[in-house]
Amino acid sequence: MQALAAIDDWRATNAAAGAVLANGTTWTHGASARPFALASVTKPLVALAALVAVEEGSLDLDQAAGPPGSTIRHLLAHASGLAPDNDTILAPPATRRIYSNRGFDVLGTVLADATGLPVAQYLHEAVVEPLGLSVTKLDGSPASGAVSSVDDLVVVARELLAPTIISTATAMHATTVAFPGLDGVLPGFGRQSPNDWGLGFEVRDAKSPHWTGAENSPATFGHFGQSGTMLWVDPAAGVALVSLTDRAFGPWAVAAWPALSDAALAEATTGFMGR
Repeated sequence: MQALAAIDDWRATNAAAGAVLANGTTWTHGASARPFALASVTKPLVALAALVAVEEGSLDLDQAAGPPGSTIRHLLAHASGLAPDNDTILAPPATRRIYSNRGFDVLGTVLADATGLPVAQYLHEAVVEPLGLSVTKLDGSPASGAVSSVDDLVVVARELLAPTIISTATAMHATTVAFPGLDGVLPGFGRQSPNDWGLGFEVRDAKSPHWTGAENSPATFGHFGQSGTMLWVDPAAGVALVSLTDRAFGPWAVAAWPALSDAALAEATTGFMGR
């Protein structure tokens, strides 16, 4: 896929990108086996582990967790009312979309208590091993402490397009809007009204500005990280894109990621329809 070569112009010391279709057709460019610090792209991995725990019966999305009145569902959807990085309660649950790293730390503690395993070990057993990932591991906060590679994350992205370790119904539930209509700030892109999220995955809908492409469908979901990482899945197009760098998020990414997204989406869908 020629579109992926755009990462060579991003002035990152190291960069890699990959795209995948639901049928498993995969393209990569750059150091695709290299481990990168994911920053907040950790959250979709931990969310996927939590969904496995829900299907196993260890967790219930509606069990109490976090501030009074909050549940696992609220924590996953950044709707618990917790502040971004501490235990301050800024709003009642389900009244504002407050992006909260602290919420995912709380989620990790609850997940560990429910499964009897440290969250890093549970992530390994529930997600890494079943998907055959090579370098992915959690070594720190459930909000931001994972490392992975493009080769691994295209496998995760395909899993989100065509689920195997969770049911299709659970995947669809997690990637549609939870607590619709909540306003909030999308870090790096300003206030969004509404600021829609699923369960651990940001849902694109009609947000503007946004880090995905103008041609991505409203159903697109994913996450990006402050370490210069991003992953999106467009179920309407049947395409997913991963880009990992060691260049911190900034204005360069605000311009580069949507351009790469549109080019990769166009090339992937044209090529697929042409076969």
